Amino acid sequence: MADTRQRLIDGTIETIRTHGLNGTTARSIAATAGVNQALVFYHFGTVHDLLQAACLAATQARVAPFVERLDEVTDLRQLLALGRSLQADERAQGNVTVLAQMLAGAQADPKLAEATATALQLWIAPIESALTRLLADSPVAEVIDTPGLARAVSAGFVGLELYEGVDPEGTEAALDALDRLAVLIEVVDDLGPIALRALRGKLRRTTKKSR
Repeated sequence: MADTRQRLIDGTIETIRTHGLNGTTARSIAATAGVNQALVFYHFGTVHDLLQAACLAATQARVAPFVERLDEVTDLRQLLALGRSLQADERAQGNVTVLAQMLAGAQADPKLAEATATALQLWIAPIESALTRLLADSPVAEVIDTPGLARAVSAGFVGLELYEGVDPEGTEAALDALDRLAVLIEVVDDLGPIALRALRGKLRRTTKKSR
């Protein structure tokens, strides 16, 4: 039974890749998975419930190896390099297409939106942990909302994955800009004590004005 459930989950993801969300039905999923259509309802109740389960299961499987690589990252440039590598892998495997379909479907479906948001959080949580670790000794840590930054980074890469399909050069330029920002933070970290005190003061004043 566990094998059948996994075949249905894998079949759902592959069906979304090849037929889009609108073409993902019990019949098309069963055909892709190579099982009887009735098993969709036996194991998951509805196609909608299967979509939710597949979204979460597929994301968990992709996040696990990413987290292992994330633990080896020692600076922001390495984090961005890992993000670039992940982006290329996701596109090559067709997962960008799946993500685009799920995000589009979530706009009009609260339950699908909840499942998609939960799946995205699986990416956000380890990124937030990595940013907290990497910025712990940086003077900018005092003024950065790390949870918010983790969501901004995640949203940026999701957007760039979708954007790359229509403007690859623009996507590359955006990633290069992020690389330069990482270098800038490294430069800040290397400032002397006097310059650091001045920078901290300036950042605190700017932060208070923006609130």
